[in-house]
Amino acid sequence: MRRFLVCTACLFATASLNAGDLKMQFVLDGDVPAPSPIDVNRDAEFCGKHDLSDESLVVNPKNKGIKNVVVYVYTGRGGSDLPESTPKNATHELANKNCRFEPHIVLTQVGDTLKVTNPDPVGHNANLNFLKNEAANLMIPASQEKEVKLKESEPAPIPVECNIHPWMKSYVVVLDHPYAAVSDEDGVLVIKDLPNEELVFRVYVEAADGALDEVNVNGEMQEWKRNRFEVEIEDGVNDMGVVKIKPSQLKIPN
Repeated sequence: MRRFLVCTACLFATASLNAGDLKMQFVLDGDVPAPSPIDVNRDAEFCGKHDLSDESLVVNPKNKGIKNVVVYVYTGRGGSDLPESTPKNATHELANKNCRFEPHIVLTQVGDTLKVTNPDPVGHNANLNFLKNEAANLMIPASQEKEVKLKESEPAPIPVECNIHPWMKSYVVVLDHPYAAVSDEDGVLVIKDLPNEELVFRVYVEAADGALDEVNVNGEMQEWKRNRFEVEIEDGVNDMGVVKIKPSQLKIPN
């Protein structure tokens, strides 16, 4: 793992006492790949009109930002020891919408509920391959929904697949704390209200071809063993800057 010193901007109007935010941007260090169209071989009359493409790697052509990168505080072996978090008991929707899952990444906490909905006029299913929670293969007829209670944290993002439409895939992250974020269309993410201490973070990039053991952070090559890095969190915004990932480290859809 690599320890980072980051630029901290103290935003007293928004920052909590003894808490800081972690900000970073993920970009592709190379040419932006063209979207890879999906072979719509089921329910083509409906699904075929939605211009579907592979979502395992989504790169912004304007700034090369990588969408759907997940960063969270790692609390497993060799990770951070966080104070116990109060469950929020929130409900998160995962929609089978236009023959794709929306959102692509769902961030949840132990005690939350995952509500799987289907606003489409065709049937879907959601195959949740949990490791710690009870695995579920939910059939979701048109205009119906089902719920799953998340009772245990998961060691990694859990894939969700539709066996009826094999191109459909998303991920559910189940943590025992609230400290996680997903990068937006510009590759930017912010994890809010982190405790002021040295924390271990873990990165998940769906298209990564193995571990991201070495990345370019603000022009300097850094080692991230097992996709982990450490940051000393201070009050305000702890800005790590730009993290560049080479195309050779990724599986580019084609």
